Amino acid sequence: MQKKWLLTRAFVIAITALFFTLATGPTFAQHAKTPGQLKSPANRNDRQVEALKEEIRHQLVTLPYYSVFDWLQAEVKPDGTVRLMGEVTRPTIKGDAEKRVKKLEAVNQVIDDIEVLPLSPMDDDLRIALYRAIFNFNTPLFRYATQSVPPIHIIVKNGHVTLKGVVLSQSDSQLAYMAAQGVPGAFEVRNELMIEQRLDEKVTRK
Repeated sequence: MQKKWLLTRAFVIAITALFFTLATGPTFAQHAKTPGQLKSPANRNDRQVEALKEEIRHQLVTLPYYSVFDWLQAEVKPDGTVRLMGEVTRPTIKGDAEKRVKKLEAVNQVIDDIEVLPLSPMDDDLRIALYRAIFNFNTPLFRYATQSVPPIHIIVKNGHVTLKGVVLSQSDSQLAYMAAQGVPGAFEVRNELMIEQRLDEKVTRK
């Protein structure tokens, strides 16, 4: 009789242990893969960072007053910190850029280092003259002007000119630089245009 009672008790203990394992097993598995841990800024991989960069770029280039005379770029860190840089002609562009990026879910902090260019009628006149010289319809560069925001950006500060953006070839970069150099009133012209093919090669190497 005692032996039968011991067997019954062992059976009950085994069933209870099995039930406890089944009931608690999924909870531990879920705890090990909680959404908070998976989406933690510290765990972001390169693909997630690149996706965030692309979203930020889209937000910046679609700002209402962003034009060929402005330049914005962003530096993104794996912890969700974004540093905004560049030069803009209006204070509202600087403010709108920061607001848009702050609204993105994956962004934790925004450091706004965007420079607002000084007001200058002479710089405004130089911008127009540079635009006409670079995007003249008689040159191969005219095709860039047909885009809503041309990829060649003309940054003017106190008569100093910097060309930024991306072009399709080295010859296009040289043409833009020579056209800008020929505009009266420009004290200095810096060519920081990048070549699209070279950018593609950098991405492939990564």
